[in-house]
Amino acid sequence: MTTQGLLGIYLNDHLAGATTGTGLARRMAASAEPGTERAAVLSRLASEITADRTALLRIMTTLGIPVRGYKVFASWAGERAGRLKLNGHLVTRSPLSDLEETEMLRLGVGGKAAGWRTLRALAARDGRLDADRLDDLLVRADRQSSELESLRVSTVEQLLASETG
Repeated sequence: MTTQGLLGIYLNDHLAGATTGTGLARRMAASAEPGTERAAVLSRLASEITADRTALLRIMTTLGIPVRGYKVFASWAGERAGRLKLNGHLVTRSPLSDLEETEMLRLGVGGKAAGWRTLRALAARDGRLDADRLDDLLVRADRQSSELESLRVSTVEQLLASETG
């Protein structure tokens, strides 16, 4: 397998993850109570995560890496199927949904940041990659991770802390 082939697999796997993350972020923003700080943060994060997916697609185009539609479709379908999880609530959201989804999205942002770091390392020897843009994407991913951690802690305090005290 060539380096280009390996990079293609790697970036298509990240694109699949970005597709799942975009769907999850949009769903979380839509389910947040309107007018709350959580809703505002999630709405902005959903927009940024969508933009990050677009940035990845542009990078793939710049590098001449074709999108593997079957991976994107599988991740899209998997995200939709994940909504059907058995959580004891057939029609409504589980009280744990906000916590679990925030944790999953934070893990996804961590994976995205790892992908940006990989591309940043490649930028040193591949002039097609914009190192400054990748640095900006890394800074944004770090901020997103911090914000999601704050939302996670807040959710834990609201949901679980009152139950144990």
